[in-house]
Amino acid sequence: MSDIVRRYARLQVPRYTSYPTAAEFTPAVASADQRRWLRDLDTTEAVSVYLHVPYCRELCFYCGCNTRKAVRDDVIAAYRGALGSEIALTCDALPGPVRIARLHWGGGTPSILGAEGLASAMAVLRRHFVFETGFEHAIELDPRYVTSLLAASLNELGVNRVSLGVQDVNPLVQAAIGRWQPMRDVEAAVLRLRAAGIGNLNFDLIYGLPLQTIASLRKTCETVAMLSPDRIACYGYAHMPRLKANQRLIDEKTLPGVEERIDQADAIAEEFQRQGYLRIGIDHFARPEDALARAATSGRLHRNFQGYTDDGRETLIGFGASSISRFRDGYVQNVSDVPSYVRTIADGRLAAARGCRHDAAEKQRARTIESLMCALQADLDVTAPDMEFVEELELLRPLVNDGLARIEGRVVTATDAGRQVVRVIAAAFDPHTRDNPARFSKAV
Repeated sequence: MSDIVRRYARLQVPRYTSYPTAAEFTPAVASADQRRWLRDLDTTEAVSVYLHVPYCRELCFYCGCNTRKAVRDDVIAAYRGALGSEIALTCDALPGPVRIARLHWGGGTPSILGAEGLASAMAVLRRHFVFETGFEHAIELDPRYVTSLLAASLNELGVNRVSLGVQDVNPLVQAAIGRWQPMRDVEAAVLRLRAAGIGNLNFDLIYGLPLQTIASLRKTCETVAMLSPDRIACYGYAHMPRLKANQRLIDEKTLPGVEERIDQADAIAEEFQRQGYLRIGIDHFARPEDALARAATSGRLHRNFQGYTDDGRETLIGFGASSISRFRDGYVQNVSDVPSYVRTIADGRLAAARGCRHDAAEKQRARTIESLMCALQADLDVTAPDMEFVEELELLRPLVNDGLARIEGRVVTATDAGRQVVRVIAAAFDPHTRDNPARFSKAV
């Protein structure tokens, strides 16, 4: 990678899984807005649903998610009950029956609810929603806890896509991040899921972790590819020990520097493309026949809080502590503190604690940023026909001069050299980032 790209890669910008980002959410937008947006839903349109389970048996050192160590089973049971109650409360605010086209469990480790707990939540959803035929039902799993019984139970619940948290296969790296996970556990999880009839598998990897090298990451990529997952997401580790106490357990002296992180990202992309995967956006890879790859090549790729997706639905309803819901006119996020979440639901109140509203201008900025992140190009006459973007286009001039972007009329394009730093290009259209960029992670 050129010195020019390396210079931009050090800049701190959002990952743009949404616009505005969660950093802009405020308590001024909360449950009253949530209730109004739920009431105004168009029931002829199917929605997506996300359920968050903020518990793990052990906390990994690197984790930046809203999760905690599960110590008592009764606490998990209480959370499961709150999740069911929130679903019922939310549906009471809807104008009528709503169809679900996508369902995604995230965490934490959602399977910590157990097969019975997952089935209980699904039963509540089925009482209050209508599931479309062939809906996508995905869940994130820790491969160390995937038993044959769990795999069979997931299949019975209609799960048809699983994301396995692999992170890295090198034992030294695993020890440094507090996640001992022998490759035989990953292989066993894959075999059990496929034997149970769940064939759509995603793997999640991370670069920028302690003790990782270019050589070790190439080996991880090679090992992962041998298991033939349909999709791979490889995120850059965001080290924020000020915000995440568990990350203070990582020895910062063993973390790769910015220069090495950039080389790692390049090596990963090179390796997976060599293994026959298509590069999707900035950090995803997919088999050519996978739906995500087809969406990317046909211009139907989108980006949400789970990363790149072929899900273009306008409404996403989130359940659980810290979950985020997306509506036509804004976002709301549930209270993050788990005990507070459980108490709020027990009191019969919706749990949204902060969010943001979208006006016409913000919607056009959002379409522009998503187009850049997904297609590496934005036709402003399509994404933002009412916006001139004089200041924004001027901000892009240095990137144009450095060969990282092109501006042809009203079309902004990331060049091949600029692909790695497309987040920087997108940030030119985000006025919120200009005041305090230190809130965000490095571009690579």
